[in-house]
Parts: sequence; C-alpha cells; structure tokens
Amino acid sequence: MRIDSPIQRRAAVAQLVERQLPKLNVVGSSPISRSNFFFLVYQDQVADMKSHPRQKILRGGVIALVSYLGLFLLGGCRAQAPDSERYPPIDWPSRPPADCPFKPSEDIVGVTFTGRHREYVHADCWFPSWASDGNMYSPFSDGTVEIVLPDGSREQLWTLGQEGADANCGYGKIVGDDPLNLTVIGLGVLPTPTGPYEARYPSGSLVHEGIWYYGSHPEGPGGLGPLVGFRVSRDLGKTWTDGPNDPTAPLFAARSLDDEGQPTGIPVRIGEPFFVDFGRNMEHSPDGKAYLVAHGTTARDPDPLARRAHWNMGDEAYLLRVTPSPETINDASEYEFFAGHDEDGQPIWTVERAAMKPLIEWKGRVGPTSITYNPYLERYLFCVTDGSANHGAYDTYILESPNITGPWKLAVYMEHFGEEGYFVNIPSKFIGEDGRTAWLCYAANFSVGMPNPPPLESNPPGSRYGMNLQEIRLRAKD
Repeated sequence: MRIDSPIQRRAAVAQLVERQLPKLNVVGSSPISRSNFFFLVYQDQVADMKSHPRQKILRGGVIALVSYLGLFLLGGCRAQAPDSERYPPIDWPSRPPADCPFKPSEDIVGVTFTGRHREYVHADCWFPSWASDGNMYSPFSDGTVEIVLPDGSREQLWTLGQEGADANCGYGKIVGDDPLNLTVIGLGVLPTPTGPYEARYPSGSLVHEGIWYYGSHPEGPGGLGPLVGFRVSRDLGKTWTDGPNDPTAPLFAARSLDDEGQPTGIPVRIGEPFFVDFGRNMEHSPDGKAYLVAHGTTARDPDPLARRAHWNMGDEAYLLRVTPSPETINDASEYEFFAGHDEDGQPIWTVERAAMKPLIEWKGRVGPTSITYNPYLERYLFCVTDGSANHGAYDTYILESPNITGPWKLAVYMEHFGEEGYFVNIPSKFIGEDGRTAWLCYAANFSVGMPNPPPLESNPPGSRYGMNLQEIRLRAKD
C-alpha cells in the first residue's frame, strides 16, 4: 500500500459530490449515506487524490457511484453484477518459490476449485465472525453495502477509510446458510479518524457471547501502523463504546510516531491482526481464549527503516491471545504472546511483548493472514497473502497444522490468485462435514481502477472487487 504524498481525499470527494449533485438534480442525504445518484470526476480533478492508500481511482479519472444499479466504481472495481455462473473445476497448481521455508503437507496436498462461486456487494475488508445467533458479522470498507432504514426502505451505505477526521469504516451482517444465496446487510459506519496517518481500516473483528469487538489500524505514510484498539458493542452493532486508544496512543506501544507526532515508517509487528476463526461463538477455542494472528516486520537497529511492513506484505506473522471481555480487550496487560517452543516442542507463552517470536517467517512474503480451525480434519488452516507487488498480481498460500502454534506445512501455493486476491479467509460456517469442502472469502482486483492499471484477470472466474466466495476441495493424498 504505497503512499507517495499526503492527501485530503475525503474532503475532496465530499466537495466534488456536493458540486456534482445539483447539476444532476439529485439530493444527497448525508456524507456517508446517499442513494440513487452518480457523479463524475475528471482527470484534472483527481490528480491530487492518486496517492490514496489503495489508489482507487477509476480508469480515465472517473469515479462513479450508481447505487440504484448496485454498482460501485471507486477504483479497483470493474462494473460487474453478481455472478454465480459455474465454471469447470480447477486443480490449482502449487508452485512455491525456491526459498519456501515450509515442508509440503502430507494431509492436504492441494486445492480444487469446484466452479461454484458467488460475489456480493462492492466493498472490501470482509472478516466474518460466526455468532451464536447463526449470523456472521463483519467489518467492511471502501465501498457500498445496502442498508435497511427504520421505515423499511433501502439505500446504499458507502465508506472510505482515507485520511482525515471524516474517515469511516462500515459494519454489517451476513444472513443465510447457503454461500450462493446470502443476504449482506449494512448496519452502519464507525468514524475512524486517522490522526497523523493517511488512512485507517478495519482489522480484527469478533462476536462472542453476543458482544462485538471491532479493531482498526492506521496506514501510511511509509507503511503499516499499529493496531489502535477495539470498539465494543453489546447489542450487535446497535450502539458502540469507544476504546481508550487512538492512532497516537495505540493498544500496543510502538515506535510509530516521532517526537513531532508524525509517522516514522518504522515497521510494526502487530498492525493488522485478525481473530482466529474457532467456529460458532468460538466453540472450538482450545482454552476459551480469543487468538489473533498479525503480520508485520521486526525493526532492526541501527537501521530500523531497512525493512518495511505494508498492509499487504511483511516478513513475519505473530500470534497473541486474550480472554475476551469488554474489560480485557483494550488492556495490553491481559494479553499473552507466542514466544516459540521449548526443548520438548511445547509452545511458550509470555506476557512480555518484547519476548514475542514469529509464528512463521518468510521475508517479504507474509502479508494479510487468517487462521480457521477445521474441526472435521482437526487442522488449522492458515491463509497468507503474498502482496510483494503493491499493485498487480498477488500470490496466496495455505498452510496447515494440527496445532495453532505449528509447525506449519504447505498445502498449496497459488500464484496470481484473484489475480489480485487479498484478505483471504475460510469462514468456519461453510466448512462441510467431510472437512474437505470449504469456501474461500476474499476481495480482489482493486488496482483495476487505477490510472494505467496493471493487466489483471478474474482468476478464478468471478473474482472482483467485493466479497467473493469460492467453493474449494482440500485434496487428500491418493
């Protein structure tokens, strides 16, 4: 997520909306919730907005929002309607780079895409959490999701996580048991002021015992910022309580700001964590604790800027855990950190963050991560994005282990998945009872809307900007 210069994208977009709406004889309802309108912004008007963290500017400099058609074209999103047309099965070839540090798995030897898929909405940052009421709840950002108003009418809710006091991120509910026939409902937006950073986006999101914990992290300039902390909702998103932290005083202190309060670019280790998916209401947690996995990079003196962590790339992944409650979730002293293994191969946990050790390491190839427990195979499935090319095709690999602390083995390395797939996870709700059938959830191809975009295809078919679901089979050895 390369950022070239400071921006004020939200203010610019808001001004352009207000300027264009009168010309179109359309009345906007609010800065974050407008329906049945579109606006156009030409190249000379968006030149100062090209450094948005995900550079979501449409080809030809046009930004369009056409909510009555269900289309969101805010860079990175081709005009595609939801598509569930089945394609022939694909045995994805696994071609790990020569320096791959993981031994091949003997239990999962590849992944087959069955051809069943469905795409929903036009926003990214989908990290579903399966709640006790049977629904999944998730954050989302940079796009539109339909919201049901108190009078029963519907309109598009749109969010942008860019720089400034007006940045916001969304939250929603995913209803249904059939991945091909879900209802995705926007519930609202949360203000996510960025402070001295250039953007702020969702990270860890968990619903447990009816309480929703919603994390966020800042980004840029210079890379990934630290986890800010968590907001808490005791009523599934109807009301929220802010945590005590903000981008200038994050949950886990880091050398992210200098004496002037400006971002240093020094890499962080816990910036963009995601909760491990233990099933409905965390039913398969080994000890009742919530676990989080985060990618990052270790800053090494005397030159801590020699290596970088970005939203889509890093060198390591880290594991931490906490007993979830509104009282503990924002208390750094309540967390334990994975610190390697002892001589007998047993995991070591510590309350000293400085003693934390990587769960996995692979220089430049550890981007956004997620872990899901598969109770039928009694295996943890670890999805990792290798986004070393900031814009263009990304790789995704899946690791597996009977233990959440590893050792991890490689199930598949998928070159050009998406082709620009990211935030890949396996919702536990959709794992079949055979343990071999599951669904990948991810977003893809945000760079399609950039000026001079990289050549990207929908691979596997259907991949686009939005919430993508693709059915897979985890292949066993013959």
